[in-house]
Amino acid sequence: MQRREFVRSALATAGAATGVAAFGAETGPGGGPHQEYYQLRAYTLRNGPQLALTQGYFEQALIPALNRLGMSPVGTFKLDIGPETPTYYVLIPSTSVETLLSLDTLLGKDPEYVKGASGFRDAPASAPAFVRAERSLLSAFSGWPKLTAPKLEKRIFQLRAYESPSQVAHTRKIQMFNEAEIGLFTKAGLNPVFFADTVIGTRMPNLTYMLTFPDLPTLTAHWAAFSGDPAWGELSHKPGNTDAEIVSNITNLYLSPLSCSQI
Repeated sequence: MQRREFVRSALATAGAATGVAAFGAETGPGGGPHQEYYQLRAYTLRNGPQLALTQGYFEQALIPALNRLGMSPVGTFKLDIGPETPTYYVLIPSTSVETLLSLDTLLGKDPEYVKGASGFRDAPASAPAFVRAERSLLSAFSGWPKLTAPKLEKRIFQLRAYESPSQVAHTRKIQMFNEAEIGLFTKAGLNPVFFADTVIGTRMPNLTYMLTFPDLPTLTAHWAAFSGDPAWGELSHKPGNTDAEIVSNITNLYLSPLSCSQI
């Protein structure tokens, strides 16, 4: 009950920021999806056996079990550049926050998952499956309430997080996205996968989003188009909207999909 009340409070705060009902209203009128939630996992690994073991766990156990629970598409990615390599990421979508919170329990009751996860789930201390595993709970923006996976034959991904100096500043940045910035992204060819508020995680308050491109030259060209758009210049220079006022740190990661990724 304490966990439920904590999550209720956190999601109420997220709902105020993202502009959507946050708890107990996960479906819209007519029973259609109102918004999505995401669990974002990061597995920090060592070069060597952990890489193949973790990929096998994703492909043979985790993704099939998540699909059986109605969670699809599931994204799995590797970090391409940065001091935290090798790190693998997993993006899990759901319209039920309760399912995401109870995921380990649900997976543990799935005999096929338990069998497929053998060797990873019960790895001994002498040969651990990973260095550490971190998880965040995210709530989709009202301006982009459902994950999309553009069909690109070749693709890379950008995973970006914006930290803010206060909750008010964080809410204002989310409003910028919902009211105009997402539209400018799509106009410039910055193909979004998701935009979300971090409800439970680290370095809060922050928002997280993912974009996809066929290659780095395309990424660079489309970001240049966005930066050079007069509408973005006007929006980003309005008092109260400048990065100096509402963004205290930006994390920018470049990822590529693992062979088992559904995104």
